Amino acid sequence: MMNCSDPAGRIHTEVLEGGPRRVVFFHGLMGRGKNFTTIARGLQETTTSLLVDLPNHGASCWTENFDYIHMADLVAAELRRDFCQDEPAVVLGHSMGGKVAMLLALRHPELIAGLIIEDISPVNSSASEFEHLLGTLLKLDLSQITSRRDAHAKLKTDIDDAGVRSFLLQNLIRDDHDGFRWQPNLQMLYDNLPTVVDFPAVEQTYDDHPVLWVKGSESDYINDEASVAMRELFPVTRKIQIRNAGHWVHSEQPKLFTETINYYIAGRYDA
Repeated sequence: MMNCSDPAGRIHTEVLEGGPRRVVFFHGLMGRGKNFTTIARGLQETTTSLLVDLPNHGASCWTENFDYIHMADLVAAELRRDFCQDEPAVVLGHSMGGKVAMLLALRHPELIAGLIIEDISPVNSSASEFEHLLGTLLKLDLSQITSRRDAHAKLKTDIDDAGVRSFLLQNLIRDDHDGFRWQPNLQMLYDNLPTVVDFPAVEQTYDDHPVLWVKGSESDYINDEASVAMRELFPVTRKIQIRNAGHWVHSEQPKLFTETINYYIAGRYDA
C-alpha cells in the first residue's frame, strides 16, 4: 500500500452527488467511508456528501505510526485540494473519525461550516475491546481462508456477534494472485491502540460554529468527564441522545440519525 509520505499517496474519497449543502463523513476504527452511504443517501435531496477513507483504512494511503494530528492535517490537505477548495463543509466524524474531525476543526477551522461528533469525546477510552477484536483478526491464518464465509466461520468462536464480524470482514479483500489480505494497516493499528483510544494535548479551542454532539443512549463512551473535556475545547456544544442506540448510532438508528443530521445541516446553511 502507498505510504502517505509518498507524493502519490492520497486520501481516498467518494462523492455522492446531491443538493447544494455539503457534508464530509469520517468513519471509525476499521471502517471506511462507505459505512455512511445509507446516511448520505438519506440526505441526498439537499446535500452532496464526501465519504472519506481515513489514513490506514480502505483505499487510502498508510502512515508509519498513528498520529491524530498528522491524520487531521492529511485530510485537511485533501479537502483543500478538492471538496472544500471553494467553500467549507459540515464535517461529521464517528468514534476515531470523530477525534479526527475535532482536530480538523481545531487546526483548520476555515474548512468547517459545522461539526457533528458521533459518540466519542476528546478523552482516553478503553482499548480492551479493540485489543481483542484486532488481535483476533491478526491471528487468523489468511493462507487457509477460501472465502469470506469461511473467515466468518473461523472468527465465530472469538467474535460471536455476526454484525461485528461483518463490519470487520469488510476489510478482508482478495488479491488476484496472493489470496486474501487485510486492506487496512492492521498491524500498525493494533500496535498503536493506546494512541488510537487517546486524544492529543491541544491548546486551541473552536467556537466558530455550534457543535452537535450525538450520543447513543446505550453507549458508555460519553460520561461526565467527557462532557467537561468536550466543552473546554468546544464551548458551543449541544449534546443530544438517541434512544435505543449504542456506539454505532448511524447504523443502529439510521432514520433518527439522518433526521437529526439533516436538521443540523439545514441550520448551518440557513443561518
